[in-house]
Amino acid sequence: MQNRTRVGIGFDAHPLVTGRRLVLGGTDIPFEKGLSGWSDADALTHAIIDALLGAAGLGDIGSHFPPDEPSLKDISSLILLERINARLKENDWRVSYIDATVVTEQPRLIDHIDRMRHQLAQTLGVDKGQVSVKASTANGLGVIGEGEGIAAYAVAMIERENSK
Repeated sequence: MQNRTRVGIGFDAHPLVTGRRLVLGGTDIPFEKGLSGWSDADALTHAIIDALLGAAGLGDIGSHFPPDEPSLKDISSLILLERINARLKENDWRVSYIDATVVTEQPRLIDHIDRMRHQLAQTLGVDKGQVSVKASTANGLGVIGEGEGIAAYAVAMIERENSK
């Protein structure tokens, strides 16, 4: 008998660079730097995608969205999340809960957390109460602590659809 509930973990990190906008959880964050990457480099959404894929046993973000694919250049990571959510549904899974943490020294994210939760929940077709987003710092330790990048961790719980 297959498990009706599974859990996956995801992680992503990107360096901060000038000349790019900062997007986390599908939300534009006012800041003088943005994250470097092929898509919009939304580390939070990427960590959530990997957590969902891990829970479903469907590989990782790079196997679904190769980093040099021309059609993915500057694409919104919410579109990628939407595609992965559809893939979960094709495999009879649905999102039960997401818990994520963004690690950054700057900018402060407290005023943007609610919007991130809303964007992510809307994209996944779940209630905002099923998506937790928290912000933390590295307390000055390592490249994240020195303000050179942003990292995100996510845990996802998925459940089998009732129909199967």
